[in-house]
Amino acid sequence: MPGMMPPEWAPQEWLWIGFPHDAQEWPGYLDRAQEQIAAFANHVAQSGQGVRLLVRNPANEARARALVSATVTLEQRSYGDIWLRDTGPLVLTDKGERKAVRFGFNGWGGKYLMPGDQSIGEELARDAGLDLATSDWILEGGAVDGDGTGLAVTTEQCLLNPNRNPHLTRADIEQRLDRDLGFNRILWLGEGLINDHTDGHVDNLARFVAPGTLALPQATGAGDPNAQIYADAKARAEAFGVNVVQIPSPGRMERDGRIEPASYANFAITSHLVVVPTFGSLHDADGIAAIAELFPDRVTIGLPADAVLAGGGGFHCASQQMPYAPVAALTHR
Repeated sequence: MPGMMPPEWAPQEWLWIGFPHDAQEWPGYLDRAQEQIAAFANHVAQSGQGVRLLVRNPANEARARALVSATVTLEQRSYGDIWLRDTGPLVLTDKGERKAVRFGFNGWGGKYLMPGDQSIGEELARDAGLDLATSDWILEGGAVDGDGTGLAVTTEQCLLNPNRNPHLTRADIEQRLDRDLGFNRILWLGEGLINDHTDGHVDNLARFVAPGTLALPQATGAGDPNAQIYADAKARAEAFGVNVVQIPSPGRMERDGRIEPASYANFAITSHLVVVPTFGSLHDADGIAAIAELFPDRVTIGLPADAVLAGGGGFHCASQQMPYAPVAALTHR
């Protein structure tokens, strides 16, 4: 085994965040998406953690600098999408040392291919001084979530999707998750959220908040479009034997008549702060409060993310952490 991915609540040295730059990806929303990502970066930096905000070009850098404080480091990079959870390096710890692994990336099943997204992970890892291994199959970081004990959760909709690794069986994928990331037990959930661009990434549905404890949304309102998906995930998780804690769903959120994959589960855990995306839902305050109860040793805040979501993701999707080495603790409790 090459080491293991620390859980997200393990101490972090810094957080990489992608800054929006493409008006075609955020038609009518780019300015607000930039403001919302900048607010995310500012709050994490002000909490005392390093933030490295990736910007695309000089004009994009100037826009970012006008929005962020001096405590945020700007790095001009060649990247397409801002979703560094998927395109950035996954950092493992092994005997007190850090190293990175990158997987194949095909634009979430060939849907969104942008220049730079296949190379940014290696670039960040090399510049951080990490030894880098490249794996022989396609995987995005947002498709798996681990609890630091070797247990990970994922969805069948994504990892068994023929647009990723049609030549691999479930058993093949489980073997590779163990080999490459140290995940030796896999909790398979079914479908992800309706209209999720990623084909059901688990970080929009289910998140470990402590070893063996999984946070899952609970449907709010009779019209919640993901009610059956949440119920199925809960049943599978409980049958597997993990402890399930429920957090509210934003309920039915639409944009131009289309159901949006809005979820408080796309929160970002940093060393001192948990940042929950909000969407202008009546349930925003309840979502923040429920997640705050799960992290008594951190400050939990909610920040608007509706414009970020217009581009297909949230705060967790747009960020990737660099854990400290060695990891000081596996649990925040």
